[in-house]
Amino acid sequence: MNQRLAHVTVLVRNYDEAIAFYTNVLGFVLVANTDLGGGKRWVVVAPQGPSAGCGLLLAEAHTDEEKRAVGHQGGGRVWLFLHTDDFWHDYPVLQARGLRFLEVPRTEPYGHVAVFEDLYGNRWDLLEPLGG
Repeated sequence: MNQRLAHVTVLVRNYDEAIAFYTNVLGFVLVANTDLGGGKRWVVVAPQGPSAGCGLLLAEAHTDEEKRAVGHQGGGRVWLFLHTDDFWHDYPVLQARGLRFLEVPRTEPYGHVAVFEDLYGNRWDLLEPLGG
């Protein structure tokens, strides 16, 4: 049996501001933006490149519980990981686009890494894995 993780849902305040951030700042591609009626949309963004990897399903928060969870889905921890094959190229490009890094880059046994926040405060690693 072949399986893969297709999407991870990220709660957002507003579809359009989230699309703008993920496409203009992170450089993701808008994969889908389908009106489902009733104010709901099926919005998927994903990193550029020849990957069959996981995309982000952007879900606009509507209930009070969902609104409280925006930016806190990882409980304050890094919970999303953006892999790159050229950390030292991507890091300054993302900085120049206004991405907020929470630390200076560091090299760990597993790769070059720096933590950043998306527009809602979700913590991510920009990571170039070392050694495959």
